[in-house]
Amino acid sequence: MISLQTLVAEVKNLKPIPAVAGQLLAVADQPDSAMADIAKVIQYDPVITAGVLRTCNSAYFGMKHPVESIKDAVNLLGIDQVIEVALVRSGSQVLGGTQKGYGMDEGDMWKYSVSSAVLAKQVSVRLGLKGKNTIFTAALVKDMGKIVLEKYVADAAGKIADLVENQHFSFQEAEKKALGIDHAELGAMIAKMWKFSPRMVNIIRHHHLSDETKIADKQIAAVYLADCLCMMLGNGVGADGLAYRFKDQVMKHLGISAVDMSMIIADFGINMQEVETLLQMA
Repeated sequence: MISLQTLVAEVKNLKPIPAVAGQLLAVADQPDSAMADIAKVIQYDPVITAGVLRTCNSAYFGMKHPVESIKDAVNLLGIDQVIEVALVRSGSQVLGGTQKGYGMDEGDMWKYSVSSAVLAKQVSVRLGLKGKNTIFTAALVKDMGKIVLEKYVADAAGKIADLVENQHFSFQEAEKKALGIDHAELGAMIAKMWKFSPRMVNIIRHHHLSDETKIADKQIAAVYLADCLCMMLGNGVGADGLAYRFKDQVMKHLGISAVDMSMIIADFGINMQEVETLLQMA
């Protein structure tokens, strides 16, 4: 078992997601937010500004003239696209690297996180859900807890494997049994320490729907579904990828059909260039 004091100390040593990410979400989720409001938040963070401009000027967007400011980027691409680029730039600073305890090599978690976020966006758009920027971001950073836990998972690999293979635990349940905490709980703790909104903390904590009463929350259900789709597609998934249970009642609660699922997967394939562009920001 890992003591809370040990985990808190390790979280404090993590390189945090820039504060601008939280500010950006707060502005973006306001129904009357304007392009100027978004630009004002981003333009004072030089790293994120540079990342947004670099991405906007990439071949993917095909701009005839180079984008020279955040205001130009917002005017040309629209609020949602610029927000996604800024949030991905923020997340790349935390989610890069290896997570050997989870069987993830360099870049695997980053690819998985971006893919999951893009899929979550597609689900939220298809269902017309509110707070799509929050959904995108929660899907992007939901596995932050793995960054701290991975070495403990590596040390407890034999016990976790036994619980999963012989006692039919899900990977998350095995984590909890072996370590006293799972990556979703720790991710929520990190989000709270970094002063994410209560909504974000809640989505991160429940993104595996271990508490099935949370299925009724469509934002949590959308992030869960995107996570499952990402695992099905095998996009950057680690050793734990197949050790979870799919809760098919989620589709009923979301009002999503098998045809909808097929269309989301097809759209994701079409949008792979967007994913690759975002991945290059790490």
